Amino acid sequence: MINKNLWFGLFVAAFLITGCAKKSVEIEAPQGHAPTQEQASEVNEGSGIKSVGEMSEESMTQEEKLRQMKMIESQAKKIYFDFDKYNIRPDQMPRVEYDAQLFNRPEAKPFGIKVEGNCDEWGTDEYNYALGLKRAKSVRDALEAKGVDPKRMSIISYGESNPVCTEHTKECWAKNRRVEFELIP
Repeated sequence: MINKNLWFGLFVAAFLITGCAKKSVEIEAPQGHAPTQEQASEVNEGSGIKSVGEMSEESMTQEEKLRQMKMIESQAKKIYFDFDKYNIRPDQMPRVEYDAQLFNRPEAKPFGIKVEGNCDEWGTDEYNYALGLKRAKSVRDALEAKGVDPKRMSIISYGESNPVCTEHTKECWAKNRRVEFELIP
């Protein structure tokens, strides 16, 4: 699954980068949390996303909307969790702040945000489903606190059914304890 997503993201990025001029997009930061220069350039340079001034939502074709949505989605950072925990670790807060800035950009505002909770294989299916929901809810609440409109967000848990790694190692299990995002048209 990750290989398909990675290849699709790389293909879309290559297509957009080669077909679009580089533009600087202004990031709307939640109050008191201005992006660093590094974060701004990481989001802006070569993103291939046209700014709102370049293209209005009404004039965008469905294909352009889908391309823009997938490009924004590919830039979102995954949030990782400790074993059997759903509180956001301090080292993951910069990722939450980055995602909040990304989702607050004018280009992202037409889209809904599905916050997806995931777990490793330890525990029962029911337990992992509940833990995945708690993880998704904690990230949704953190994004809301950073200014993302809660009406745009929905949460879902995949429990242990959506692993990105299937090896039986601590490193692999840590990759599966995550929240990731899918944008919804």
